[in-house]
This record gives sequence, C-alpha cells and structure tokens, in this order.
Amino acid sequence: MFCSVFPCLPLWFYLEYIFLMTKELRLDPLAGYHAVELLQRFMVKHLTELLTTPTPQGAAADQPESYEDAVFDKLKEKFPLIVFSCVQLASKLFLHSQIVDNNTAVRILHSVGHSVSKQTVLESELMVLKGLEYRLNAPPNPLIYVEILLEVLGHNEPSIPVEQLYELCHHVLQFVSLQRTAIYDSLLETTTQCVNPSREQREKFVTVTEDCMLLGVGVITVATFILCVVGELSHITGISARSISDFANVTLMHIVETSSSVTPT
Repeated sequence: MFCSVFPCLPLWFYLEYIFLMTKELRLDPLAGYHAVELLQRFMVKHLTELLTTPTPQGAAADQPESYEDAVFDKLKEKFPLIVFSCVQLASKLFLHSQIVDNNTAVRILHSVGHSVSKQTVLESELMVLKGLEYRLNAPPNPLIYVEILLEVLGHNEPSIPVEQLYELCHHVLQFVSLQRTAIYDSLLETTTQCVNPSREQREKFVTVTEDCMLLGVGVITVATFILCVVGELSHITGISARSISDFANVTLMHIVETSSSVTPT
C-alpha cells in the first residue's frame, strides 16, 4: 500500500473521500472499491518515480530531505484531483453505472473547494491512465466476494433476507475498510496470542490481510449478527434497533479500551 511510502497520509482519509464521492455521484459501490485499487497502484508507481528521480541542480545539498519534502508538498495539492480521477476512471468501467464526465467532475470538485478547469481534469485523468500504463483491470475487490457469497447463501437458504443483508454489508465493509489497520492489528494479536507480534509473525499475517474471501465471510457474519440479533431484540422489546446498536457500540468501545490498557503479566 502506498501509505507505507506516503506515511503522512492516513489510510482512512482517501478511503472516506472515495466513499463519499461514490455516494455523491450515485455510482455503483463496486466502482468505489475499484477506484481504491487504481489509486493504490498509481500512487505507488508515481511516488516511486518521483522519489527516485535525481535531485535537480540547485537543491540544497546540505538539506537532503528538502527535495522529498517538496515532492510531498506538491503532491498534497494535487492529491484530491488524483483521487477523483481514479473515481472517474472507475465509473467508466461499469456499464450499468453512471459515467462521470468532465462537466460533472468540475462541478463536484468546485463544490468541495477545488477550483479546476475541464482541461485540468482531463490532464489529471490522462496522467493517472499513463501511470497505470492504461491497465484498468483489477482483481476482484472485497465487495464482489460479499455479493457472490450472498448469492450462494440466498440460493442455498431462501429464508435468509439477502436484500437486507446486502444493504447492511455495505456499511459493515465500509467500516472495516476505514478501520482496517486497527481491526487487523487486533486480529493479529488474537491469532498469535501476543501483544507485540514478531516481525516473522507479521510477515506471515500479510496473507490474511490480503484474503478477500475471509474478509467477505467476516463482513457477512457481522451483518448477519446485527440483523438477526438486534432486529429480534428490537421486535421483542420495542426498543429501536438504532438505540440497541448505539448502546452495544459504546459498551464494546469501552471494553476494547479497557482491554488495551491492561498490561499483560
């Protein structure tokens, strides 16, 4: 992931930006997850090229980090447009989804405080395309696994409320994506039963973080638990599902905070 190359950019920032843009543009959620993959691939390649380019003459030789800082500062200014270009490209890969044209791009970017011309939008899109070497195909993303698994579940067990589960899975998957680091760190500690896993354990765990099938299964399991348990309790007690969920979330948050603050003996 490019966050390891660009540490000043938190993972949740660009994910949330893409999710919000996808929702605002009424795109297929699949386009949003595809845009994430395009952005990651482009940024790794783009940053690698920028940071391995020989330092131009005139750069202060006694300040070795000045050129790198300048690259990051310049990139920060362009980053929102780069993210949007990835969303725009992803929208064109789904025939049943609305395509984001340059007029729409300019309007949306203006609405979030970025004054750009259609020419600038076009140039950014072309830059991303070239950076990706015009290869826009991507491996199946987590949402595709969720959809396939739900189809199989619905076929095998018609009584399962697949449509309700599908809607809830969207929210759960977004939450897991935004909290990915914290969730997988906790999972690593649980599987290794070690608060400070070794480097070898972390390296072996990489295959788990890349397992979209496991992620899809986990998302559906969480959504099913919420839908069935919370829904049934709401029906029994008359308390709204939102109130039950809020109480459970706050309680879990404090349990997690308490657990993390306890020093193992």
